[in-house]
Amino acid sequence: MDVSHDGDLQRENEQLRAENAQLRMLVDELRAEIAELKARLGQNSRNSSKPPSSDGYEKPTRQQRRDAERKARKVGKQPGAPGSHLARVSEPDEIIVHDPDCCEGCGGSLAEADVVGEEQRQVFDLPPRRVHVREHRAHKRRCRCGATTKATFPAEAIGTTCYGPQVRALAVYLVCGHHLPFDRAAVVMSDTCGLAISVGAVVRMVKDAALGLDVFATAVREALRAESVVNFDETGARVAGELFWVHSASTDQLTAYIVHKNRGGVAIDEMGILALHDDNGEIVWLFDGVAMHDGWRAYRSYDVIHALCGAHHIRELRAVGEVWNQGWANEMIELLIAAKDKVAESKASGFDGLDAGTYHGIVSRYGRLIATGFAVNPKARGRKQSKATNLLLRLAEHRADVLRFATDFEVPFDNNQAERDIRMVKLQQKISGCWRTTAGAGHFLCVREYLSTARKQGQQAFDVLVALFEGNCWMPSGAGA
Repeated sequence: MDVSHDGDLQRENEQLRAENAQLRMLVDELRAEIAELKARLGQNSRNSSKPPSSDGYEKPTRQQRRDAERKARKVGKQPGAPGSHLARVSEPDEIIVHDPDCCEGCGGSLAEADVVGEEQRQVFDLPPRRVHVREHRAHKRRCRCGATTKATFPAEAIGTTCYGPQVRALAVYLVCGHHLPFDRAAVVMSDTCGLAISVGAVVRMVKDAALGLDVFATAVREALRAESVVNFDETGARVAGELFWVHSASTDQLTAYIVHKNRGGVAIDEMGILALHDDNGEIVWLFDGVAMHDGWRAYRSYDVIHALCGAHHIRELRAVGEVWNQGWANEMIELLIAAKDKVAESKASGFDGLDAGTYHGIVSRYGRLIATGFAVNPKARGRKQSKATNLLLRLAEHRADVLRFATDFEVPFDNNQAERDIRMVKLQQKISGCWRTTAGAGHFLCVREYLSTARKQGQQAFDVLVALFEGNCWMPSGAGA
């Protein structure tokens, strides 16, 4: 027996085994990479956070969307929805009487004929385009003691010649309420009001509005700190040619924004709603409500109660089900939606929580689906995890936060409130482009949170802007305000 030959065969066998192990590892990495690329190609607005505009020509046509809406609900006013129409007013501003000139029968004059009836039609229109100029005269009076006293001008009279509260409110409303660029807002003002307002004047009006909202901004943040649930979100924005982040904190009654170079804790700290710090950077107060967000890791650094957005999970689960064809993800979607419906039914019945049996069934099925998911997507060692595995890890580690809506009925199922509030920032970027300066971005967001909060509390945006320029800043109702 040739011992040396056997030794060579053993060494060759070991070498082949090592190469085989390396090739298997490489195959696993390539499979994971291919799956990741397929997942990216299969992403759309339904199964990811991509906006609908990114769907391109693959998104449903307008007719297809209408057909889907018709299947979901009937055409026209929905049952229970309040109707709307142009109602008559009892006291019109102007009455114009129209008399017939001659008789339709004989052609004779009707100048002396009796009026036997009338029909009425009311036309709602804007007044003629004409600027109303008010001149304020502050008298000086000399007292018998010899001192001279001058009357005080009202808050609207800020200069020898100036624009009034209505004009200034309209300009700010166009820019911050409807996202018009400053030059287009100046053109609209010129066309509708007959005033040749410069772009610089419009910029100054927005700045003046923002500078008058310090007390309002403080009140909103105090009110948000006292809320039981606050929705948080952030989105990227171009400011001065660089990437900045706009952070929002909101409820169905309050809105707060901040623009910052940082996306993480530095900006969240500066907003001062999740936590307050002293001069040394130490936390002196923590939010004692529920922080609803989409899972951004910066929020996890705060030792508060968290809730995760169900809509985000459904989109990610849909991607796993559609792209990777994994049934557990579709079942998890069904479970989350069923749990949401159970909560809605319990709320409608006047309950403040799910019964023990229903909640136990949800949690048990949730755990089984997580286990099934890990069986299909085992955690890999030594390389990056797949999106499906990362989703499973989050659902497993933070299951209490995922199901927070089922244990605390004040917590919503999703973070749509914050999504709606932050969407206005994206709309601003689409229509008007980036902000030229950080100060300009801050002024816009300051006015925007004023208008958003006012609308949520049933106020007319234009009216609260007029009040602001008249020196009577509208203040929100609620705790701390």
